[in-house]
Amino acid sequence: MAKVMSVNCGSSSVKFKLYEMPEEKVLCSGIVERIGHDDGIFTIKFDGNKETKVLPVPDHGYAVDIVVKGMLEKKIISHLDEIKAVGHRVVQGGSYFSHSVLWNEDTVQKVASLIPLAPLHNKAHLTGYEAFKKVLPNVPQVAVFDTAFHQSMEEEDYTYPIPYEYTEKYQIRRYGAHGTSHKYLSEVGEKFIPEAKDNRMIICHLGSGASITATKHGKCVATSMGLTPLGGIMMNSRTGDMDPSVYYQIVAMSGKDNETVFQELNKKSGLLGVSGISNDSRDVEDAARKGDKHAILAMKLWARRVADFIGQYYVRLGGCDLIIFSAGIGENAPDYREIVLDNITEALGVRYSKDLDSQMVGGKEGLISTPDSKIKVAVIPTDEEVMIARDAYNICLNK
Repeated sequence: MAKVMSVNCGSSSVKFKLYEMPEEKVLCSGIVERIGHDDGIFTIKFDGNKETKVLPVPDHGYAVDIVVKGMLEKKIISHLDEIKAVGHRVVQGGSYFSHSVLWNEDTVQKVASLIPLAPLHNKAHLTGYEAFKKVLPNVPQVAVFDTAFHQSMEEEDYTYPIPYEYTEKYQIRRYGAHGTSHKYLSEVGEKFIPEAKDNRMIICHLGSGASITATKHGKCVATSMGLTPLGGIMMNSRTGDMDPSVYYQIVAMSGKDNETVFQELNKKSGLLGVSGISNDSRDVEDAARKGDKHAILAMKLWARRVADFIGQYYVRLGGCDLIIFSAGIGENAPDYREIVLDNITEALGVRYSKDLDSQMVGGKEGLISTPDSKIKVAVIPTDEEVMIARDAYNICLNK
């Protein structure tokens, strides 16, 4: 048995879980928030307990020190050398990485070179790596890339129809996101289709950030997010795919500068932009139930975009054995799932039970399709953290 950490370092936070591997038992989890502030927040969960402290957290190094000391104080670990590996989520691996790798100077340089493609995320991941390296200097660390799972796409699936010199010079192509989640879901999904020959799945990771991936034989064939997380389906605050001229038209007619409009497309669009209510899907759903016409339109538009990608990927795969709903909305919002499925019932022969669908919330897993459905439909909670821990364990300890 070995203790392995799974971490996600953001620009102002550090999320963590400590696992007993290979049993994948969670020993503790938590988060340090508001890094860089005098009123930082440290939360740790262990043995059914939850403790929160408010304290100054000047930087990521201090945050990591708080996490490690917290685990020692709570006797979750007795010594630092009990931690045998640390796995880090890294959003953008570009075309360099098709699998998880040990952090070393080459990894650092390549992740740093990709900062322009994910300026907030990759910079924070590097800062987090350096912080853990300082606190745990003798512990091997692993980089687990959101983009790695999508490296199996064919060239015509990831290339944009722009002058090819831009593709080569600036690395402009489709990279996708949520790959760690899609990989996990593709593996779990196999148990629902034991009779399938090709294991063709359409995986809907529907959270605040959302993406859809088509897989065959456990490999990514196509995915909705593009160069950045702004592409693909409509999201809680992001536009998803749209005519690029819309951006320039808004700049020209509003008098706003490029960066302001770009931020609005990322942070003030999607469900929030159309509804004018909230970037929380639950608030939009509540308003729609009360008859708010913009909230109703927002939900319909969101569902239509999801359904369009499902239809596109059905064609791309030459059929489908299983559709998976996961992440915050996908796991916990029956009404959102139902309006998506209602959009594809006629064309794809999908049939589902509203009774089963209404029961699939709060971490439950199972089929919501009926026996007469031409495609099985399942709700499966995702678990990116355990995938990060698995890769860290396998690379560092399971040789």
